[in-house]
Amino acid sequence: MKSYDYIVFVIYFIIVAGYGYWIYQRKKKATADSKDFFLAEGSLTWWAIGASLIASNISAEQMIGMSGNGFKMGLAISAYEWMAAATLIVVAVFFLPIYLKNKIYTMPQFLRQRYNGTVSMIMAIFWLSLYIVVNLTSILFLGALAVSTVSGLNFTLCMIGLSVFAIVITIGGMKVIGYTDVIQVFFLVLGGLATTYLALNMVSDKFGGEGVMNGLNLLVTQAGDHFDMIFDRTNENYISLPGLTVLIGAMWVVNLNYWGCNQYITQRALGADLKTARSGLLFAAFLKMLMPIIVVLPGIAAYVLWKNGEFQTEMLKDGELMQDNAYPVLLNLLPAGLKGLSFAALTAAVVASLAGKANSISTIFTLDIYKEHFNKEASETRLVWMGRLVVIVSMVLAIIIAPFLGIDKKGGFEFIQEYTGFVSPGIFAMFIFGFFWKRTTSAAALFAIIGGFISSVIFKFLPGWMDLSFLQSTGFAVINPASGLMEIPFLDRMGFVFLICVIGMVLISVMAPAHKLPTRPLEVDFKNVQNLARLCYWCNHCVDYAGCNLL
Repeated sequence: MKSYDYIVFVIYFIIVAGYGYWIYQRKKKATADSKDFFLAEGSLTWWAIGASLIASNISAEQMIGMSGNGFKMGLAISAYEWMAAATLIVVAVFFLPIYLKNKIYTMPQFLRQRYNGTVSMIMAIFWLSLYIVVNLTSILFLGALAVSTVSGLNFTLCMIGLSVFAIVITIGGMKVIGYTDVIQVFFLVLGGLATTYLALNMVSDKFGGEGVMNGLNLLVTQAGDHFDMIFDRTNENYISLPGLTVLIGAMWVVNLNYWGCNQYITQRALGADLKTARSGLLFAAFLKMLMPIIVVLPGIAAYVLWKNGEFQTEMLKDGELMQDNAYPVLLNLLPAGLKGLSFAALTAAVVASLAGKANSISTIFTLDIYKEHFNKEASETRLVWMGRLVVIVSMVLAIIIAPFLGIDKKGGFEFIQEYTGFVSPGIFAMFIFGFFWKRTTSAAALFAIIGGFISSVIFKFLPGWMDLSFLQSTGFAVINPASGLMEIPFLDRMGFVFLICVIGMVLISVMAPAHKLPTRPLEVDFKNVQNLARLCYWCNHCVDYAGCNLL
């Protein structure tokens, strides 16, 4: 980078850090009130909620990983983004009212009130492990990879720098995260559009034309297969996006679980009133519709340029073609000043996601494990400081383990989707039954968690353990071009596991003895939510027991 680039980047850093510090000083309640620290209760506007959702969601796995998928498979990867927009509407209409009516602050809290403490504790541990080992490490690794490629700085130094930047924002609490995310989204969109503009112009120049629209037309003519939205079994990318599954299959499970049952996402809306929260989610849905322009088109442009002789060495690592190099390679071609802007956009995406993920890890550990099981009488100030300590510890763990997970080999975006998919079918089944079927039992919820995970592992390795060539003939298994082994596409695996969880939960719940109100309800210990939840299934998931007319 040139001096102009560093000046632009420093200006970005000063604006974000300065604005965050101003918010922190203006609302010092965040230093003493745990709900304000973790949720920014009643403080975020609809546009701040929507912007924060996008800033936390669009990170290195999208900017780098999804662009890499655009390079490899094309526009079809946008199904994740466009399906997310539809999903956000579903969450705003059906899920949010349940959370807000019952004053839910964390996902384990909902499970504790709806089921029992065992279900809640198991899921708290599951989520912490998933967030640290899969999500936080991937965001940090891919972000550092891009920053190192563009700046030339040492990879480990980049990981540490991004972590420190994120920690500075995170320890100010959700209010600071939410409002600084508005600025982060501005830089993200502006820098992303600049990169897309450059990439399309480069395609035009390569073929003797000029203009963005000409570049877009050339993408369609030069890489027509990269604009196929539904793959058939003969497509080498079918293993990643198996046919109609992206429309009527497990893509819905992926998105509904991510946007509706995920602490990392829902936390932004849990501190607001219903109207504000819904407006924020709808604003986020609108922004999601635009994301493929920023994160997918540059990858397709890089593919067209590479196919026609450009980036022949830049796209290689140890002699192997690396799809996730596509976006960093394009950034290196930006002119001075503009490169700094796009570099700031990329850094904004990484830091915002790191901060949001670390805050969610901190919230779950502090409120659902530390306060619930280790120190029930902890003061508000102590909870806040425990939350800050957890932020630092989780970042250190991510720095240590990220280089050993093979994230760069798999492709960052697919790495997150596949390994999150080992638990998301069971989690979503447990939540959806908990929302809408009062007879669902705690035993059924445990089956969804544990049975769903075990089923995912079995479906992952089953084709390798047994001669199941008949699965290939039925379309349920294909040869993975990368490994040469027969596999069930991970989205199809998730669909099968979800169905198993649903059937199992129904059978377990129906076979369980019917729960009835006690004959002398006044003898129930009303202060014990767990006791009441086992006795009564008639008062809205047993969380509003103080005002239950039946009791």
